[in-house]
Amino acid sequence: MSLQEASDARKARLIALRNRKEGISTVSNGHRESVLLSRNYDPETRTLKKHSKNDVLTTDTVEKAIEGVAERIIAEDEQQRAQELDVFNIAPKRPNWDLKREMEKKLAKLERKTQEAVHTLIRQRLASQKGQSDDILGAMNAQEKALDVEDQLSDDDE
Repeated sequence: MSLQEASDARKARLIALRNRKEGISTVSNGHRESVLLSRNYDPETRTLKKHSKNDVLTTDTVEKAIEGVAERIIAEDEQQRAQELDVFNIAPKRPNWDLKREMEKKLAKLERKTQEAVHTLIRQRLASQKGQSDDILGAMNAQEKALDVEDQLSDDDE
């Protein structure tokens, strides 16, 4: 093979490659070859893709399918952040738990003293009803009740 023949063969291969790349069909052995490039062929529908006048694809694309997804995700994220920043969600469930913790010891002492005072008052009332009282007022009330009871008994006898 001479240099001229190698050069001509290379030129023919380059022209065929250029034509195939541009989508121009070539004539070989008397019939035309149709060129199906992957950008023109839709494997799902097994047909050629339709092109408009401006050479824009009219079929669905991934960009069209996810067109509104980004806006929806951003809106949902903003809504969730607004919900998380709600004042009621920030506040603790028991806002005065620390105050109660410190007051429990003091309240325990006061509760014990309160119970003792209540028991003392109940004992005094019971003692005043029976006539045994340490305070003067209770003793006087018990004495008056005793006199009233004696007067009623003496009235019943007559």
